[in-house]
Amino acid sequence: MLAMIIASSLMMAASMAIVGWGRRRDGLGHWAAALMVNAIGHLLIMLRGLAPDILSVVLGNVLLACVFVGMIAAIYQFQGRPAPWLLLLAAPVMVAVFVSMFMDNFPARAGFVGLVIGLQAIWALAATLERRHATVGRGQWLLVAGLALEALVLGGRSVLTVALPDSATSILQGSVLQTVTFMATFSVVLVSSVGFVFMSRDRSDESNRIMAALDPLTGVANRRSLISALDRDVSRAIRTHQPIALMMVDIDHFKHVNDRYGHPAGDEVLCSVVSVLRQRVRAQDLVGRYGGEEFMVLLPDTDLVGAEQLARELCKAVEESRCLAQGAGPEGVEVTVSIGVFGGHLESGDSWDMLIAAADRALYEAKNNGRNRVEVATSLRRPGAPLAGQDAL
Repeated sequence: MLAMIIASSLMMAASMAIVGWGRRRDGLGHWAAALMVNAIGHLLIMLRGLAPDILSVVLGNVLLACVFVGMIAAIYQFQGRPAPWLLLLAAPVMVAVFVSMFMDNFPARAGFVGLVIGLQAIWALAATLERRHATVGRGQWLLVAGLALEALVLGGRSVLTVALPDSATSILQGSVLQTVTFMATFSVVLVSSVGFVFMSRDRSDESNRIMAALDPLTGVANRRSLISALDRDVSRAIRTHQPIALMMVDIDHFKHVNDRYGHPAGDEVLCSVVSVLRQRVRAQDLVGRYGGEEFMVLLPDTDLVGAEQLARELCKAVEESRCLAQGAGPEGVEVTVSIGVFGGHLESGDSWDMLIAAADRALYEAKNNGRNRVEVATSLRRPGAPLAGQDAL
């Protein structure tokens, strides 16, 4: 069993070190180091009688206590919290002092070390559960299962050793208690480590999903997400016969802002306009960056009257806001927007690109008519365009 723990710890440590190479914020490096320490600690314990007691007994037990120091530090790093190193290192220090004092008393040593490591496992378990809602995926539950098993077994071993000292045998002598303890350690090495790797992978997948869906500058939906949501809501609007509205919002004279104040100021203007838009729409509405200085606002279950009213409120709110961009002085940058709106009921055969084209035509008119204004499109089709099926007549 000791050989299995050593081999599995070394293989898992090497695997996690490879997976975590260059990913310093995920805690994989700390966890891999903890597994390496676990292998060395059990190797020293296995050499009991062949190596000096200061190594096989004292240092071996201290290294076992250091295993959970690394694991707890890994969990804290994964969660973005600073590890309380002084408190963490107190456990190995206490183990070193106690084991040195009770070198010839195996039941006392086994009970104390089991208690300390069990409490460390509970600490790791509590730290994981504390941030469980902020951790995506199911990998954390594998980690929780392994830690809970380790805490339960080591706690029970500590109690039995103190209550029944005659049942405690040398760690190298086979017994049911030793076998259960080693199995729990083996499970922690495998189950908890796999769970921690899955946690890292799940978070990376979630980060990639967010990066693929959001505009990195403004934090709102990007063009791809907008079109996907628009396609979905158009299909739903046709199926349920509910109205749908769409706004195309363009910042007026944005090139002038970049030329006068610089691109960093232009980025701040984009974020400022997004902030104004998001503060005034409903939770079910979607604001996104369609491209450049052009934004889209998708309004499910909204008719043209409601959409036009909201567009005028947004236009006024942007005009009244001042973007305190760098280099613009205390007065800030004066920003206005032009908005094109389409809203109404859809028919079978209508598509998302028709909504964009209609709102875009209204936006073009708003800019031609002086900017800082709202224009509406009352039809999906350009005036004078033939209806579907009329081309063959």
